Amino acid sequence: MFTRLHHMQLAMPAGREDEARHFFGDVLGMAEIPKPPVLASRGGAWFRAGDVELHLGVEEDFRPARKGHPGILVEDLDEVVRRLAAAGQAMTWDADLPGFRRVYAADPFGNRLEFLQPAQGRPPR
Repeated sequence: MFTRLHHMQLAMPAGREDEARHFFGDVLGMAEIPKPPVLASRGGAWFRAGDVELHLGVEEDFRPARKGHPGILVEDLDEVVRRLAAAGQAMTWDADLPGFRRVYAADPFGNRLEFLQPAQGRPPR
């Protein structure tokens, strides 16, 4: 019945699109994609890398998602960690998911993000 997840929506505060562009574009290397004109006036920004699409929408009474999060499967977790570290981003390694190496970080607004990669015979860090 389902084929794949089309996108994940995260909330952000109004007027901070440039921070979103820096983090998701410059730090994580995602490409910004245009929002449909009818939605562009609402603020926020959309990003894509490979088959992963993240939509950031403005929420008036914004509160970061600290538990709920996108779990983003990556090809090279060490590269993601390198990029986050170079940007001064705090991260937390987690070895509680058998078969995967994974790390948690937050976007500039405090939303939780999970990046994971199959362990492929390597023990989780």
